[in-house]
Amino acid sequence: MTLVTAEPLPGIPEIRPGDDLAALLAEAAARLPDRGLRGSDVLVIAHKAVAKAEGRLVRLADVTPGARAQALAAEHGKDPRLVELILAESAELLRADAGRLISRTRHGFVCANAGVDQSNAGGAAQAVLLPLDPDASARALRARLRCAVILSDSFGRAWRIGQAEVAIGCAGLMPVEDWRGRPDGDGRLLRATQIAVADEAAAVADLARGKDTGQPAVRLRGLERHVLAGDGPGAAALLRAPEHDLFA
Repeated sequence: MTLVTAEPLPGIPEIRPGDDLAALLAEAAARLPDRGLRGSDVLVIAHKAVAKAEGRLVRLADVTPGARAQALAAEHGKDPRLVELILAESAELLRADAGRLISRTRHGFVCANAGVDQSNAGGAAQAVLLPLDPDASARALRARLRCAVILSDSFGRAWRIGQAEVAIGCAGLMPVEDWRGRPDGDGRLLRATQIAVADEAAAVADLARGKDTGQPAVRLRGLERHVLAGDGPGAAALLRAPEHDLFA
């Protein structure tokens, strides 16, 4: 049995564009009782902290909605400026129904509002966008922090009520453990089992952190067998190909 521990990093201030996020995370980790990060640790970071540091904040006053955004906003009771951002961040709008806009982002994520979010954005007049390249952001942070890094976000699920945290960026951790071809406890070969390690790690961190604590990063220990010597394939390995997506 593996014991996994999750400890939020204390004392991280509100992140602003241009902040040295890696330095702030390292300083916060040094305040933990055992002081710091090990190479076998996994640091799960709320994507908004990364997006803010990278300047992915938009003032709605600076957004001019086009005709399509205005039409969708009127139909679904949304702010047309917000809809314009959603369209700009979408590679494809998949569903628009009852006030919900589901899209495939430029990264390949299928999610609500293309990941555009006003929660914890620093004010109602602002929105946070997803990092341009979450895997690259995770790699850059891993290079500075010398531990595995996950960038997480809350996604809805096609089969379930509620949101769960998933990995949208990853470095230094094998994101998927493929059990296909292995025998189960009865000796029967598994044909479909692939464990979404990075998503499950992100969900554990979210339970330790909470949504209103102002703690954007959680250190996980006990996942050593999934930690890699290199960056690994990133969270892109978790994306289902569009031709296999039965719900898009």
